[in-house]
Amino acid sequence: MAKEKLIELLNRGLELEHQAEAQYLSHATLLSGETADALTERLEEIAGDEHKHAGLFRKCIEMLNGTPAIKMHAGHPAKTNGEILSVNLKDEREAVDFYRTIIAELQNCRAELKYEYEYIEHKLRHIIMDEEEHALELRTLLGE
Repeated sequence: MAKEKLIELLNRGLELEHQAEAQYLSHATLLSGETADALTERLEEIAGDEHKHAGLFRKCIEMLNGTPAIKMHAGHPAKTNGEILSVNLKDEREAVDFYRTIIAELQNCRAELKYEYEYIEHKLRHIIMDEEEHALELRTLLGE
């Protein structure tokens, strides 16, 4: 059933958001140098966005009568400011790509989700826009 696959994909997205929040908060404690305070503040702000995204994923899963995941995707360690920014940029890009696959699957379920489709699509697009913004900012901080 397409709906079950969609719930599975949404749960994988939720696991990515759990990991992203924890990773940003952990990485924020490792920053050093004269820009550390500003970078720490921004990573903590992004962690807050990831927390909100997790809530949106949970709402979408619950709307489909699914059970939200409590697991966390594997994180990526980093030690230097550059490594931290690079690892998180890579993760943001991968999240955007994965969330686009969820939207593709959602479109396959449109007929089955007569009263849920627009809500879920809107929430996913909002998440993607935030993740793209994070990627752009991280890229800028890296000087790319």
